[in-house]
Amino acid sequence: MAKKTAAPDRAAGAPKTEKAVKVVKPGKAGKSGKEKAKPGLQVGERGMPPNPPTAPSKELHVFANPSAGRDYVIQFQIPEFTCHCPLTGQPDFAHFTIDMICDQLCIELKSLKMYMWSYRDEGAFHEKVTNTILDDLVAAADPRFVRITAKWYVRGGIYTNVVVEHRKTGWTPQPRVDLPAANLGTATGLL
Repeated sequence: MAKKTAAPDRAAGAPKTEKAVKVVKPGKAGKSGKEKAKPGLQVGERGMPPNPPTAPSKELHVFANPSAGRDYVIQFQIPEFTCHCPLTGQPDFAHFTIDMICDQLCIELKSLKMYMWSYRDEGAFHEKVTNTILDDLVAAADPRFVRITAKWYVRGGIYTNVVVEHRKTGWTPQPRVDLPAANLGTATGLL
């Protein structure tokens, strides 16, 4: 199950780290004025930072819905979802579409990216992983509505589509609004 955490306050700046970052200003690199490469690194290579900026995580961060008074759809397109078959160990690929009508909380995008990435090395049946992701989104954000459409790429000559939904108890969607179709062939500005 995903861990629910609040997204860092962007107004307050980046979260503090335990180690200080050394800032080297141009012309002040050292006594000789030239920086030396670290042992083991070639010129033009970049070393791995002590705390990588991104790593797979089961944490889903949330933030306050800026327009909680209205229903609106947030759609996430995740075309590169990867996990592997629990029986064969071969990779499975899917295109996930998540349509969500949030209530008081929204899912923070980078945490969703890291969460989806966390499945890359896990074995999971298509049906199970799609339902688990729905359960974790509901646990983290308690949305009014969420639908996940997972289009799994061909495996053994068969495409698999898994569609799962959640509706918050007591929530009813607004009536659908159908607008007249535009007739672009004889457009006059009149309906």
